[in-house]
Amino acid sequence: MSTVLVVEDSVPQREMITKLLRGIGFQVTVANDGMEALEQMQSQRPDMVVLDIVMPRMNGYELCRRIKADPSTQNVPVVMCSSKGEEFDRYWGMKQGADAYIAKPFQPTELVGTVKQLLRA
Repeated sequence: MSTVLVVEDSVPQREMITKLLRGIGFQVTVANDGMEALEQMQSQRPDMVVLDIVMPRMNGYELCRRIKADPSTQNVPVVMCSSKGEEFDRYWGMKQGADAYIAKPFQPTELVGTVKQLLRA
């Protein structure tokens, strides 16, 4: 069973994404911000990270850069899931190393399809 780390500071968003991913058979761990996510990844490496961009302490762009710069986590797929939906935001997210970028609000099938596709790759 694949483990997905959901990094989201909004409780309703975090719960919705968690429920969606658990519903299709994934094990889900959660973090409130980028710092907490990095701490968790030291002890348990997830198979994928789904993260928000706008968060306290460390934003999603910085977290993505750090994940991709660390040899032990650089191959973990990262999906940015953010309300920042402009073309520049998407471009900048991909430039930081994200494997996919989904703008909120999103269709559940979009997130599920993206996660499944990246974990198969």
